[in-house]
Amino acid sequence: MTTAERPDVALAWISRPKVQDLLERIGRDERRVTHDILDDLPSGKVLAHLRSVLVATGALTPGDERLVALEKWITETVQARTDLTARRILHGYAVWHHLRRLRRRIGDQHTTQLQDINVRCHVTAADNFLTWLAAQGLALGTCTQADLERWMTDPAFTYRDETGHFVRWSVQHRHAHGLTFGTVRWTGPQGTIDSEKRWADARRLLNDDTLPTADRVAGLLLILYAQKISTISQLTVDDVNISGETVAITFGTSPVVLPMSLATLVHELLANRRGKAKIGTPDDGPWLFPGGQPGRSLSDSQIGLRLHKIGIRPQQDRSTALFTLAAELPAAILARMLGVHIQVAVQWQKASGGDWAAYAADVSRRTSST
Repeated sequence: MTTAERPDVALAWISRPKVQDLLERIGRDERRVTHDILDDLPSGKVLAHLRSVLVATGALTPGDERLVALEKWITETVQARTDLTARRILHGYAVWHHLRRLRRRIGDQHTTQLQDINVRCHVTAADNFLTWLAAQGLALGTCTQADLERWMTDPAFTYRDETGHFVRWSVQHRHAHGLTFGTVRWTGPQGTIDSEKRWADARRLLNDDTLPTADRVAGLLLILYAQKISTISQLTVDDVNISGETVAITFGTSPVVLPMSLATLVHELLANRRGKAKIGTPDDGPWLFPGGQPGRSLSDSQIGLRLHKIGIRPQQDRSTALFTLAAELPAAILARMLGVHIQVAVQWQKASGGDWAAYAADVSRRTSST
């Protein structure tokens, strides 16, 4: 706190009753403060902010708090089931299937908000279905196809795709028998593809100096390069490469050279980026979009709210961008440039109906002419 630019703000924060109570509880514990010690305390915004301060100042090593909170929620959800058989099934689905896959996928990275929500939705769907079966005097092992279809017509039925995944998993692992729940094949974007709006929004973000630079850059990365908000929030200054007047940014495996107008905005963002944390952070860390907690980037939800306020609709606008880019680029190049999975790129290529034979012929003509 001695390094805070606004000591009065720091003092005001630690004077709050909830903060004082938390610090006193930690102070009464004679053990060295660790993530495990903090995990045993009541969760909330105060604890989350204090943890980020301790991490940013080096008192604690960085940890995946989102994954810890997810694991805690799963444990509570599983333990809430009174039927031991249903509890064992839900534990296997949540822990051995979803959590294990998530840990393998993230590796040494941290869990994103979308990954967290995805697991919670699947576990909630499974829990809801098991609860409905119990209310009907049924168990998963005795559930018939007619029972399943009756559940699907129940007004309380939610999470269709996630419930289907749980049913198929249950059949595969012999917890259920004779049940079928087909997958819904993705056939293309569901929202409106509005290329005119895309370019109008891009022109506004490039030229409207009244908008915050961070919002302009985030919006343009979404509109022009179809970047997910979760990807934008995790961009660091190291992802930006400046060589002379050329500015490139890496989303996937191949850097993308930015047009001059956007490069100028990125220069401005790098020079003036500033988080809102008042204590616990001597600088704004590695993040291109620093957030309100020390050492943290803006969260996915915060970026999404800020884009909504300036008229950007992330899901629809990203679909438009992907659709347009997929019609212009082969799937392999799209995957390398944008950092999307090659299968995703192929699906968008098919949806957009891009003529890749014509593209290859055009490239061939350009190569031969040069």
